[in-house]
Amino acid sequence: MLEEYRVRFGDVKIKVEDYELVVRIESENDIYLARQMIKSFAEKSGFPLADVTKVATAVSELARNIYRYAKKGYIYARTKYRDDELILEVVAYDEGPGIPDVEKALSRGYTTFQRSLGLGLSGIKRLMDSFFIASEVGKGTVVIVEKGKRRI
Repeated sequence: MLEEYRVRFGDVKIKVEDYELVVRIESENDIYLARQMIKSFAEKSGFPLADVTKVATAVSELARNIYRYAKKGYIYARTKYRDDELILEVVAYDEGPGIPDVEKALSRGYTTFQRSLGLGLSGIKRLMDSFFIASEVGKGTVVIVEKGKRRI
């Protein structure tokens, strides 16, 4: 049987074909590329500038985490509707070392990387409307975040 989901992580199943934007992260330049591409994608989807900036910052942090800790991975993005609300969903996925203590990693100021303030994951959680993370040591990490388009 052909595998329907190209990304499976525990209970998380990602059908890559459902995403409109895919950025492979494997160099520092890809962090900037992911930020610029999600910024353009959010603008074209009609998100206000404040939300475009929040999503771009979140994606920059997600891509940086992939590069720092896993060395390579992917950022996927799509828009979808939920109860007539436009949602921008971003998935960051890697097959890196995983996070041994996710709760600790989500606390403000926690970092395992020198030259970091430890605001990455906790900052992403604050910037976005929803935040989900699953990680397993030796298998990798998946983070799914969403931003809803505000009604003006």
